[in-house]
Amino acid sequence: MNIKVLTKSGLPIYEQIERQIKDKIVAGELKEGEALPSIRALAADLKISVITIKRAYEDLEKEGMIYSVQGKGFYVDNPDLQYMKEKKTLGLEERLAEWVDAAKESGMSAEEASDMLMILWDN
Repeated sequence: MNIKVLTKSGLPIYEQIERQIKDKIVAGELKEGEALPSIRALAADLKISVITIKRAYEDLEKEGMIYSVQGKGFYVDNPDLQYMKEKKTLGLEERLAEWVDAAKESGMSAEEASDMLMILWDN
């Protein structure tokens, strides 16, 4: 599984792992019933503690994204993908609203903000 961990991101490593697995499930890269790497295998692959992977998997299980089978491992569950996409969109809207507020506070016009967004979008 292709997961990247950034030690200097400010976001705890277990959260980085959770987000990336969630994104892969929502995007359809990980399908329902698909086995995830074992805790030990993923920890070895990422060169991090098994406790960190265990925490990430437990959190994902609580959210209904994955489930465990005793002695077999973890598998992708059948989450409500529409709800997950809506939740992600809401998070983006909140961050964008913060950005708009900061742009207004700096004296930026709506046209300048729109231009900036389009430049960043195209990069």
